[in-house]
Amino acid sequence: MNWKDEWKPLALILAIFFAAFYLPVGIPRFDNAVSEAFQLTKWYAREHVVLCLIPAFFIAGAISVFVNQAAVMRYLGAKAKRTLAYGVASVSGTILAVCSCTVLPLFAGIYKRGAGLGPAMAFLYSGPAINVLAIVMTARVMGLELGVARAVGAVVFSVVIGLLMAFIYRKDETARNGAQADAPMPEGGRPLWQTAVYFAAMVGVLVFANWGKSDQTEVIWYAIWSVKWYLTAGFAILLAVLLNRWFSIPFWQVGVASLIVLGMALAFPEEPVVTFGVGAVALSVITSLRTDESGDWFAASWGFAKQITPLLLFGVLAAGFALGRPGHEGIIPSQWVSAAVGGNGVGANFFASIAGAFMYFATLTEVPIVQGLLGAGMGKGPALALLLAGPALSLPSMLVIRTVVGTGKTITYVSLVVVMATISGLIYGAIFA
Repeated sequence: MNWKDEWKPLALILAIFFAAFYLPVGIPRFDNAVSEAFQLTKWYAREHVVLCLIPAFFIAGAISVFVNQAAVMRYLGAKAKRTLAYGVASVSGTILAVCSCTVLPLFAGIYKRGAGLGPAMAFLYSGPAINVLAIVMTARVMGLELGVARAVGAVVFSVVIGLLMAFIYRKDETARNGAQADAPMPEGGRPLWQTAVYFAAMVGVLVFANWGKSDQTEVIWYAIWSVKWYLTAGFAILLAVLLNRWFSIPFWQVGVASLIVLGMALAFPEEPVVTFGVGAVALSVITSLRTDESGDWFAASWGFAKQITPLLLFGVLAAGFALGRPGHEGIIPSQWVSAAVGGNGVGANFFASIAGAFMYFATLTEVPIVQGLLGAGMGKGPALALLLAGPALSLPSMLVIRTVVGTGKTITYVSLVVVMATISGLIYGAIFA
């Protein structure tokens, strides 16, 4: 036997054996970390897969099928005016106001459709970071100056990160743009206003289904939350009408699907997620069986789902094991985190940026987390650093970004977010400490 060929399998077997032999099962912290990993994964599957990811997959698939490549190149491509490209990217992210994982299929869709690296990265950051409701809650809960600093920092970050990514990888982008220029540009088969209405219906479903509850009952955010499912239903009805009128899906199919969803809503009025999930399944069935553009839409959406979902769930599992859920500990003790982010020094801001980059924050959850850390002794600078790095990044999102743009670009993007968040925290801490 030639051991030169067999040492790798032997090393793998030995590694697995010793890992199993010394597995710290029975140690309370390890057992709790394992439990937190599955608890976070369970929570993510219940709260985000159905309401966030599935609509995002359909939107991403629609971008791939229904959005003319020439239109993407015109507004977000390399030859587009920078003010236009980065303005569109930032505004789009602001309107969506999604978490770091939900934005991923949308980012993949526009990037693969021809968007430049810079505008695509600006969109990737702005989607979860420039969340109007989260910024308002930050200002109300933790002070106006921190809310304003977060808003200004997020807007500046999205543009600067995009510009830096475009500059660093300008040679790669030049080659990519040349290849796209040689590819034929498909002609749009539908008026622009129809495409806009169609996307507005899907975005409306995504935004209002995930509208977070505000603690301030007198503000408009709470009023919208109280009727979120009626607004979601309204946009869903609009989408159903469009599928019949513009996409030639037979009325009886749309009608049967609508009646099933209505029946579920009446049967389970306290479980809107169940109704939403049934609606997603119904939409999948009636589009997957077609051979026209609707079938292409489902195929593209399914392609994004196959690529992204396993990586996200694995990342959430790992993040839960390491850091736990909000208010619960993983393998890393929470007091370590609190102690590491005390004061406003370089180390505290850098650690807050790193911790935020790897943690998973659902929309709005970062506010109570940072509030609790401030009460435990966290400095104001590290608080801002975490708010700028945390919502825009997570371990699950990093895994997916790598599959879209590659390892090198992912490392650069993450590094830029961490470094800029650290610097911003230092400046803010020096001024307001």
